[in-house]
Amino acid sequence: MSVPVQVYSLSTCSHCKATKKFLSDCTVKYDFVDVDLLKGEERKAILEDIKKFNPRCSFPTVIIGEKVIVGYKEDEIKEALGL
Repeated sequence: MSVPVQVYSLSTCSHCKATKKFLSDCTVKYDFVDVDLLKGEERKAILEDIKKFNPRCSFPTVIIGEKVIVGYKEDEIKEALGL
């Protein structure tokens, strides 16, 4: 069973890159948004979405099913994915 995985990241953030690499290495399918590459209304809308999960709006914000993980935390990500 696979749960949806969404990563909100910044294109320049080393923790974000590490998180995406980790998910790829685990062959996990995930969607991601590099928030710093968005403009105008689209960026504002995404930031509002992120604030619902992570009020501090820090990166990376990883959403795995119902679980929200803020930061690059391999163990928590593995656990949430059931790996």
